[in-house]
Formats: sequence, structure tokens, C-alpha cells
Amino acid sequence: MQNGEELITAHDIATALNLSVETIWRYTRQSKIPYVELGNRQYRYRLSEVLAALTGGEAAQVGEDKAEYQAQQKKLSYQDYLALPEEPGYRYEILDGVLIKDPSPNVLHQRVSRRLQRILEDYFASVDPAGEVFNAPLDVTLGDHTVVQPDLFYIAGGQEQLILHTRIDGAPTLVIEVLSPSTSRKDRLQKLRIYQQAKVPHYWLVNPEENTLECLALNADGKYAIVAGGMDDAVVEPPDFPGLTLELAALWGH
Repeated sequence: MQNGEELITAHDIATALNLSVETIWRYTRQSKIPYVELGNRQYRYRLSEVLAALTGGEAAQVGEDKAEYQAQQKKLSYQDYLALPEEPGYRYEILDGVLIKDPSPNVLHQRVSRRLQRILEDYFASVDPAGEVFNAPLDVTLGDHTVVQPDLFYIAGGQEQLILHTRIDGAPTLVIEVLSPSTSRKDRLQKLRIYQQAKVPHYWLVNPEENTLECLALNADGKYAIVAGGMDDAVVEPPDFPGLTLELAALWGH
């Protein structure tokens, strides 16, 4: 142990090991890696100790799958999307021209999404009465070949021109995806890249299975960086939304 080594955050550890923050939090919860608890569910780490705990190449083995969906021959458009037949039990999206079909979310997913929506509606009603919080299913078009249905999103006051009769056309101020086992890779890889390219200022990832929240925001280089996050019963205060306090235990129903 190197007691003089600087304590760093889960975000720094994830970047150094090419893992997601969610994986670092899971290892923390399972005591697979050493950590220092600073109180109020705040954790810090020493990189050398974490590396030592993940000997035998495990750190490389658990790296997130970077594989992507195979592209189709024809890039689909919003008009192609409108022509798709409805299929009960499934939701469709088009990501960079590729049709993605996912099963409808489960009960846990919907409970967490609903609880978070209530919190955000109360908050934005106070700080931005002209803004609106929407939930899926509602189409959001980001260019000619991308149609997404974010679980939750916020259209700020002044963005009213994005709200059309049947869809939102353009980048919301905040997009939130509540992860399911069937959508986790898509939300973390493909949709993150799409929202980043569309210049969605804020992208949050909520994982009800792991009890984690990650708040990403575009930095000066136009890339997403984690600005806040936590797990279990942590209290998260996203820095770009003054006065917003997210008690995660309330999301999970603890």
C-alpha cells in the first residue's frame, strides 16, 4: 500500500482502466477493489491498489464490449420509421440509419423512471416554468437518419421551436436513459455517441439494476465528461442544475 498516493474518484479509475464508472461502483459494492469511504457514500481510490486487486488481467477482461450493431445496406429515415408496422411489446428506434428493436421496459424500469420524472417536474416547474419534461414513448428526431425515444428528457424554456405536433425535432437540453439489461450497451455506446454528436448538453444514465446514476455533460471540446454520480443511497447534486438534489434511495424505493 502506498499511503502517500493521491486518492482519486471512481471516474478517474474508470478512465485509467478503460471501464465504465458503473463497473467501478459494482466492484466497490462487491468489495472487489480497495476504497476509502469519505462519508455520505463518497468513495475514493488509489490506482496502484486497484490495479493490484485486479491482477491476472481481469481489468482488461472486464472492459466494456465496444462492438456495435451491424449496419444495414440502406440508411433508414424518419419516413421509413413512420411506415414501420406496430408490434406490441416492442419499441423501435433508428440510430444513424439502423433500425433497433427492443422489448418494452420492465416494471422496475418504469417505477424508477416515474419517480425521477416527478422530481424533475417539480424542480423545473420552479426554476424554468416555460420548460417541459417529457417521457417515452415520444419521438425525438436528431437529423435525417436518427429517431430516438429517450426515457425522459427536458426541453428548456426558449426551445419551444423544437416541439412539433407529433415529435421533438432537435436536441433537448437534458436526455435521460434508464438502462435495462437489453438496452445497456446501446445506451452506453451508440446513443451516447449520437447525443454527443447532436450536442445534447446533458446526458444521464440511470441503472435500476445496479442502483447507479451517472450525470454527463458536454465539455469545452464537445465531449461528454462525468460531472456527478453516485450509487445506492448517495445524494447527487448535478452542478449545472443549482438546487437540484437527487436522493438516490428515493429512486430505488428504499
